[in-house]
Amino acid sequence: MAERGDKQKMLDRRYLRMAMVWAENSYCVRRKVGALVVKDKMIISDGYNGTPSGFENICEDDNNVTKPYVLHAEANAITKLARSSNNSDGATLYVTASPCIECAKLIIQAGIKRVVYGEQYRLEDGINLLRRANIDVKYININTNEPE
Repeated sequence: MAERGDKQKMLDRRYLRMAMVWAENSYCVRRKVGALVVKDKMIISDGYNGTPSGFENICEDDNNVTKPYVLHAEANAITKLARSSNNSDGATLYVTASPCIECAKLIIQAGIKRVVYGEQYRLEDGINLLRRANIDVKYININTNEPE
């Protein structure tokens, strides 16, 4: 059984690194965030933070404040599933930063059962809501890539 746990840790680190690479697609300057939805060892959706389709790819205003309509990486990945034949029941979400409370609500409603994230955010209300919904939440330090 320990072997299975080690394999899951290895997969968690690998998918989180892939989410970090995916974050590089973001046009946001202040923070680039990437997300992958994985089910049965297959990536079924991906997302990064940015403006809605058809909008200019500028996330911040002239004062370097994030525009209110910028979508978070998790929201992009989850809503992308709505346009596909996949569903996220029982899936794992890998995201480079801890989910906010708004994204946590989407994660719960999408049926995602695990969330692995790589950077702590100053607010923990999203993580607390996920735990309250009995979602398995795991933090892996993005800098050391070791589980905390």
